[in-house]
Amino acid sequence: MIDNISWLAVYPEIVLLAMACVIALVDLGVHSHRRTGTYVLTMLTLAVVAVLQGLYASSGNTFYGFGNMVVSDAMGNWLKCFATVAMMVTLVYGRPYAADRGMLRGGELFTLSMLALLGIFIMISGNNFLVIYLGLELLTLSSYSLVALRRDNATATEAAMKYFVLGAMASGFLLYGLSMLYGATGSLDIGQVFKAVNSGQIRHQVLVFGLVFVVAGLAFKLGVVPFHMWIPDVYQGAPTAVTLLIGGAPKLAAFAIAIRLLVDGLLPLAIDWQQMLAVLAIGSLLVGNLAAIAQTNLKRMLAYSTISQMGFVLLGLMSGVINGNVDATAVESAYSSAMFYVVSYVLTTLAAFGVILLLAREGFESEEIADLAGLNQRSPLYAGVMAVCLFSMAGIPPLVGFYAKLSVLQALVASGQGWHLALAVFAVVMSLIGAFYYLRVVKVMYFDEPLTATSVSAPIDVRVVLTINGALVLVLGLLPGGLMALCAEAIVRALST
Repeated sequence: MIDNISWLAVYPEIVLLAMACVIALVDLGVHSHRRTGTYVLTMLTLAVVAVLQGLYASSGNTFYGFGNMVVSDAMGNWLKCFATVAMMVTLVYGRPYAADRGMLRGGELFTLSMLALLGIFIMISGNNFLVIYLGLELLTLSSYSLVALRRDNATATEAAMKYFVLGAMASGFLLYGLSMLYGATGSLDIGQVFKAVNSGQIRHQVLVFGLVFVVAGLAFKLGVVPFHMWIPDVYQGAPTAVTLLIGGAPKLAAFAIAIRLLVDGLLPLAIDWQQMLAVLAIGSLLVGNLAAIAQTNLKRMLAYSTISQMGFVLLGLMSGVINGNVDATAVESAYSSAMFYVVSYVLTTLAAFGVILLLAREGFESEEIADLAGLNQRSPLYAGVMAVCLFSMAGIPPLVGFYAKLSVLQALVASGQGWHLALAVFAVVMSLIGAFYYLRVVKVMYFDEPLTATSVSAPIDVRVVLTINGALVLVLGLLPGGLMALCAEAIVRALST
């Protein structure tokens, strides 16, 4: 018998699944190529789900359902709320682009987007190895289909094939690692795994062997070196609306499962996985920033930028436990800074790709850096939004990206370890190098002659959302305290259960 708490723990997921099925059925009778009715129904559903998740998160309650297989806590509910809002913004930006390219003829975009969001929810709520893996597969299978949605486009089809092959390999890594941990601990429940590992009665070599594969699977989802090879090709080859969908909300889910698996389940092995994360972070900061300099394609440049940004998230995740000792203050500072970083990254990415989608028109993708030439003369507002996003990614004050980087570096330095201090210095140097390719795009927008004299027009909903999105990047940089406190409280509540 399933109790009321079980239903309460997954109520937003049930709403999302039911409405995804309803939208798929309703869409069969829609003949408009712009799918206005389906779009409105999708946005209303996402708005309801976002409100539900916000209410759940604000209550601060933590409860488990379905035999402890799923958990509803403040961290998970806030991440799901942010992911839902990110999906709404993605669909607002992406709908005109998709309509111009015939991607709305079958209506799959909205249904697959909702199923991808459902996969994100399941990943975030998972308190069991099997549930996390099911959520991961639902997200990735939906993502493969979305990348290949333009069936007549050879580049998108090629990107989908690469994504499918490499994604299958990464899923195999994660599943193999989880199976090793299950074999060693005898449980799929994350709480029970923690107790078994913490008992010290399991051979350390077996646990570390499984841990290596788990970290490899997580590294693929975060897109960090050396598991980054799919990101530049998929970002460039996928339709830009789908690129934004892949590069936005799923990063929140990847962060959540990193916390669930590494912190909630494998914290006694922190010394081992922190060293692995350090190597991944160094490689990501180095490769991401240096490779981005050589790019002329804007989407590909932002792909390498993503790799370097995720390196900072790893720095936050690896600085919570000091020499194997768990300190409550250090844990709160480190993991809340990582959560703040990933949320601010998603916010900035939404606005940056929103401008790219806005400039794209039928038969023209506007994905080369040169395509932004003279944008300030054509539209000072959109050039300003793009500049704010690029400055934020570069970590220039007073934007949210600066505070995100600062909070991660503070957590890293506060550990008091010499090699953490060296890592912080390395991260700063890499950020200075990375500023070059962001500033290059700003230079093109403000100082190069425009390729066309036509003004930039956009639907009213896109214009309003993009303006608010860009303003938030600035406001949250000037007043970061509220979001940072929210992240800290969510982390404390999640780890105290």
